[in-house]
Amino acid sequence: MHDLSRTLDPAVTSLGVKSHPSRQSHFSDIVCLDETKAVWLGFRDRFNRKGKRKIGVGESLRNLALSSWLNILLILIPLAWVAQEGYRWGHQTVFLLGLFGIIPLARLFDYGGEQMLYYLGKDLGGLVSITLNNAVEAALGIILLLKCQLVLLKSTIVGVVILHLFVPGTAFIVGGARIIQQDLHPHVSQLNRSMLMVGVLGLLLPTVFFAALNTSFGTTGRTSAAVTDVVRGKMLQLSYGLAVLLLIVYLCSRLYLHNPPGNDTAFELHLTPNAPEALQHEADKLEHEDPEVNQWVCLVMLAVCMALLAITAEWIGNSLDVVLEESNISEIWLGLVLFPLVSFAGDGAVATVYFVRHFFSEPVPPSTLAQAEAIDLSIQFVLFWMPFFVLVGWFCGRPMTLLFDLFEVVVLVGSCFLVNYVTADAKTNWAEGAAMVISYFMIALVAWFYGGQPDARVMSTCGSVASALAARF
Repeated sequence: MHDLSRTLDPAVTSLGVKSHPSRQSHFSDIVCLDETKAVWLGFRDRFNRKGKRKIGVGESLRNLALSSWLNILLILIPLAWVAQEGYRWGHQTVFLLGLFGIIPLARLFDYGGEQMLYYLGKDLGGLVSITLNNAVEAALGIILLLKCQLVLLKSTIVGVVILHLFVPGTAFIVGGARIIQQDLHPHVSQLNRSMLMVGVLGLLLPTVFFAALNTSFGTTGRTSAAVTDVVRGKMLQLSYGLAVLLLIVYLCSRLYLHNPPGNDTAFELHLTPNAPEALQHEADKLEHEDPEVNQWVCLVMLAVCMALLAITAEWIGNSLDVVLEESNISEIWLGLVLFPLVSFAGDGAVATVYFVRHFFSEPVPPSTLAQAEAIDLSIQFVLFWMPFFVLVGWFCGRPMTLLFDLFEVVVLVGSCFLVNYVTADAKTNWAEGAAMVISYFMIALVAWFYGGQPDARVMSTCGSVASALAARF
């Protein structure tokens, strides 16, 4: 019995000598440091493409220039800058030139993200690619926030999330047209559904809170008694707290997703037991194929594109007031539909050309892996960028709250439920993709006729609520 107890004691060595706890702790620390060092060295070797062919600067620049026919539209950016000098061609011309000039920038961000996958890996590179794909909307959002176009900013946030939720529908149609069903990664799709609902809850709670105040206070004449500066102050405090919590949720989800429990699974979701075979094939492809652009050239290109985007977004923001006044387009439709579509236009045009060329002229074998990365874009935007705007507004003195228009919140809730139902079994088909695309057109049609919720508009003003109410009546 004595020998058995010694055998079961984990602190007893194979020689029968009891080890000191501090030595065990020291040994564990050494192992941990060795594993961290191994991960870092592996990352460094992959980023520098150790033992593989290096891509030259000339070859990289040539591939960048020929990466998409949409690069021709880059000429519109200097034209927009010329037009904004004194607005000699009118505000609407500057607005349109800026919008169309952003399209090739969005495509270059997408291309740069694809190239960085070769240097960062499928999973870490995927996170970088998602962030780059949200760069256009994020830049526009920051400009709208600084210009105090809060109603338009909130509509744009909801519009971006909805578009990215329904964009996979087009991929499901194209990818599933010649195969009975496609697969999603179960591990990722289950987490995505939870994250979507948390983000929607972050918008739903302030809306319900405000509606409850309206019910409690009743109305005073032509407006609700809850539309006051005091209530907006409470909404701001509530929004700041929710924004921090949403950021924590996003951080936790990314840590879990890219470093799940277990050994040797960090940044390697394709190695998990339930990963689709096609996902493993994609990761292997990144290991053995050569990128088209050198990593340093790619980083410089992304920095230049970011600078061009910031300046162009500034010119668009300067033209907004005149464009909204002279056109029949409402702020709701502009933010809910037009701005999100601009960032998607480049990918949509390329996808259409690819579909026509390969589906009709040069058929390729159908893939069993559904392309649903756009859902990750929605999750990042609602859990990271939306609370980021709220906190930046707090820092800059802009009353950016999470009180959104009731119509926008209901549309977002319905969209999330639809996407969650479609992806619930981690399988998709072209019929479900068609339902998602048609649902988006239904939302765009109704939004065209919607003028906005008056109380939410007043609560989103940058001046005092009392002054906004006085000007309104």
